[in-house]
Amino acid sequence: MTVDDYRDSGRVFPETFTFGSATAAYQVEGGTAEGGRTPSIWDTFSRTPGKVWNGDTGDVACDHFHRVEQDLDLMAELGLEAYRFSIAWPRIVPAASGEVNREGVDFYSRLVDGLLSRGIRPVATLYHWDLPQYLEDAGGWASRATVDAFAEYAAILGAALGDRVHTWTTLNEPWCSAYLGYGQGGHAPGRREPASALAAVHHLNLAHGRALQALRATSTGDPDYSVTLNFHVLRGEGDGAHEAVRRIDALANRAFTQPMLRGEYPADLLADTASVTDWGFVHDGDLAAIHQPIDVLGVNYYATTAVRLWDGVAPRQQNDGHKGAEGGTAWPGSDRIVEFVEQPGPHTAMGWNIAPEGLEELLVSLSEQFPGQALMVTENGAAFDDRVAADGSIPDAERQDYLHRHLTAAHRALQRGVDLRGYFVWSLLDNFEWGYGYAKRFGIVRVDFDTLERTVKDSGHWYRELIRTRTIAS
Repeated sequence: MTVDDYRDSGRVFPETFTFGSATAAYQVEGGTAEGGRTPSIWDTFSRTPGKVWNGDTGDVACDHFHRVEQDLDLMAELGLEAYRFSIAWPRIVPAASGEVNREGVDFYSRLVDGLLSRGIRPVATLYHWDLPQYLEDAGGWASRATVDAFAEYAAILGAALGDRVHTWTTLNEPWCSAYLGYGQGGHAPGRREPASALAAVHHLNLAHGRALQALRATSTGDPDYSVTLNFHVLRGEGDGAHEAVRRIDALANRAFTQPMLRGEYPADLLADTASVTDWGFVHDGDLAAIHQPIDVLGVNYYATTAVRLWDGVAPRQQNDGHKGAEGGTAWPGSDRIVEFVEQPGPHTAMGWNIAPEGLEELLVSLSEQFPGQALMVTENGAAFDDRVAADGSIPDAERQDYLHRHLTAAHRALQRGVDLRGYFVWSLLDNFEWGYGYAKRFGIVRVDFDTLERTVKDSGHWYRELIRTRTIAS
């Protein structure tokens, strides 16, 4: 029997399909104490001993703050059609007074203008995890006041950039912000409070809806509106597999898609978490505010997640500190808890299994669940232990193969009728990989963290050719 390896060649993407790449502010910018920026929760967290590998911080990162013109030229050299970046909230509103930092606004205005002048569409994410520390000090995402602050922040950016931004994205992976930040503790702000994690889920959902209202009220151009979610493509194992999948699907997927796209929380999610919270933080009118129309749903996918029910006192959870499915699942009172199961390889350097079929499955499933909803792969990529060759090139064949197989999966979903608008490789640059510091490299461009020199990897050259020809080569 022939094994389907997703290494198709000759598949041609339509001219309307957008190819881009993505980064996040704290991971690439540096300049954390320059240009009027104040600390975020990741500045604080990365300085806390033992939280980040090697004590690494985002203080310098890729120095994109100072090298933005160089990086814009690099994007043009790669032929990118769109660039997905995030805006650092504490660079725009650096103090609790709410006063706008013009230096911060001007930085992103120059970035947007630089993209447009090179024919690259700006895709701006309002929130990629760098909450201003002063807001965390006042309660963070567990506090409803953060929602009001986020809506005000969105209005500032809508007025400043909404005449030129092609696509607004409200949040990146609120699952990570809520569960890893407030439940499991592996992400900033590092809290381990199940009730606060669920409050954060709701307040992030509400912030999404309120931000969309603010952006629409202030943007004078004709941008698209979006949100990006990291979906868990689940594989159940053993006795109780169906129940394990149902629980995690409710917590990880439907806790966000149901309120955002249907205006309701799943009844089973509320029942599963009743011993933790009564969901009293959901006020009248909240679900209507959350349920705002979006033009495109951002889909982040890296690997599948295997789960099973386990009888025991505490879950033996994987803890990758980023995209995995750990945290926030073993609620008090549960007689059987969910264990996350390591899956067979091959794996990336993050330990995540390589499963391109999961991306096709996810895209088709979302299209069936939410008919008429356009989709965009807003993150997909892989970390490997790259080596610089004697001639200075970076022959990252494993990453190139990973991208080849997942773009094949995306094209197959297109052929099955999915309204898939584009694909953004994660990441443009090697960067600060959250809890892993600079130990893991996702970029299609290598960054030498001693000299900050950029070098396009073989995968970057391959991606450039894909964009040029719109055809998956072998």
